[in-house]
Amino acid sequence: MARSNERLAAGAPLLQVRDLAVEFRTVDGTVSAVEGVDLDLAAGETLAIVGESGSGKSTSAMAVIGLLPGNGRVTQGSILFEGEDLVGAPESVLRTIRGRSIGLVPQDPMSNLNPVAKIGSQIAETLLAHGLATRKNVDQRVVETLAAAGLPDAAERAKQYPHEFSGGMRQRALIAIGLACDPKLLIADEPTSALDVTVQKTILDQLDRMTGERGTAVMLITHDLGLAAERASRVVVMNRGRIVEQGPARQILEDPQQPYTQALVKAAPSVAAVRLRPEVFRRPDAAAQPGIASAPAGDTAPRAAEVPDAAAEASTPDHIVEVEGLTKTYKVRGSKEDFVAVNDVSFAIPRGETVAIVGESGSGKTTTARMMLKVIEPTSGVIRFDGQDVAALKGRDLKQFRQRVQPIFQDPYSSLNPMFSIERIISEPLEFYKRGSAKERAARVRQLLDDVALPQTMLRRYPSELSGGQRQRVAIARALALSPDMIVCDEPVSALDVLVQDQVLTLLRDLQREYGLSYLFISHDLAVVRLISDYVCVMKDGALVEAASSEEIFTNPRDPYTRRLLASIPGNELDIAV
Repeated sequence: MARSNERLAAGAPLLQVRDLAVEFRTVDGTVSAVEGVDLDLAAGETLAIVGESGSGKSTSAMAVIGLLPGNGRVTQGSILFEGEDLVGAPESVLRTIRGRSIGLVPQDPMSNLNPVAKIGSQIAETLLAHGLATRKNVDQRVVETLAAAGLPDAAERAKQYPHEFSGGMRQRALIAIGLACDPKLLIADEPTSALDVTVQKTILDQLDRMTGERGTAVMLITHDLGLAAERASRVVVMNRGRIVEQGPARQILEDPQQPYTQALVKAAPSVAAVRLRPEVFRRPDAAAQPGIASAPAGDTAPRAAEVPDAAAEASTPDHIVEVEGLTKTYKVRGSKEDFVAVNDVSFAIPRGETVAIVGESGSGKTTTARMMLKVIEPTSGVIRFDGQDVAALKGRDLKQFRQRVQPIFQDPYSSLNPMFSIERIISEPLEFYKRGSAKERAARVRQLLDDVALPQTMLRRYPSELSGGQRQRVAIARALALSPDMIVCDEPVSALDVLVQDQVLTLLRDLQREYGLSYLFISHDLAVVRLISDYVCVMKDGALVEAASSEEIFTNPRDPYTRRLLASIPGNELDIAV
């Protein structure tokens, strides 16, 4: 396709989609995924398509670039790109357009980069395929492309493999590949969904700069409404394969007209939102004795967590967990210096309440959670659970600890055995610890399904047959099976869209109220933390830089790093309707 706009009428959009319908053939028959979609995208414009999982947003984008799965097909409508209809176009034409005229940044950088090919060779392949480099100058072009995407030491990075890159670096590599051929349109499908807020902001700023300089139009697929409002000029809202509302970004999100859009906006976590607070188990003295000290007024030094001394512990039995001087170091091959993953961290968790640990990737928050679960042992420091030193637990005491402290992991698919039915997954801990008879265990499993609002018909299904939100509910049910006192939640909603995320957070709140659960909540999403936490610990490079009540952290952050985290949240300054 020619790179000029000669075939475009004056003022015509770069991309015009009219009455688009897509269906998939399955063993159960034909499924309609997209129906009657109309949208326009002008040259240089950024358009965001938002909606929950299964709404058809990614399917619509893949139809544009001709990358539907083998069982999918466009059944009606037109897709005009630079005035040429791509529906029914020969594969040879589509191959020319992909990369050269329409670039793609897919969602998961690890699964979309070839793990056995160097990063540089993967970019070189794109440049050579479209005749934008020769064998003689391709290496230089690769370095220039990586440098433009913001990767430092681009010449060295080009020689590395994807597993040697961090998540943010892999995402930059995908952006480099997507923009390598200077396309007129870039489709970015959830380009930063798995990244922490500061890395996300850096990458999006880089993407904005690169597309702005080149005049590239962007179709941004996302479930993050704040990101859509901040980065796009227009927003399209999809539900069940149809567009329910579209218009200027701020207008759509500050004054949504359709009930579905209103529900999306209401469900979106915001740092301005109030805590989803379970009132029943909030003790009157808990707020006054949270185990996390605040700095005096006017004190700008980092606030640190404090653990009560023995006398205070005897008079204030509110803390189910006390962590003091926790440190974890690792030996580094080929280096004389150890790597300090967690450095002298202290905090306490009040009984029946939620303490969140937040920070960027590599801050040490997940390592802290693993030590709390006794999955790894600390190098030094003490973790006390109900007054007992966790490191000293053995035999019967350790077995009891394992039952009283349960985890909920980030990925609800990989943490569930795909070969087990839902019934077996939930009943497994009951069987392992020999809780009750077979009949009593079956009744307990049915009760747990009710507790997490799943129908009894789920019992015979397998994880692959469930949605992401349903799988996470199963993971929560399994964690509740042994009636624990505390649950360690490691990024439990980061992979979910806003409506499902809201449902899971509300479920966690209700379960805390019903059972008096204590939560250690690990997250990089501060807006989610604002909704779920009573107290917040902020970690950076393994150290605790600030710790206080949730209200104090979000209304009066004192450490520059905390302020930078809050400022990086997409849509933080928008007046989003609630």
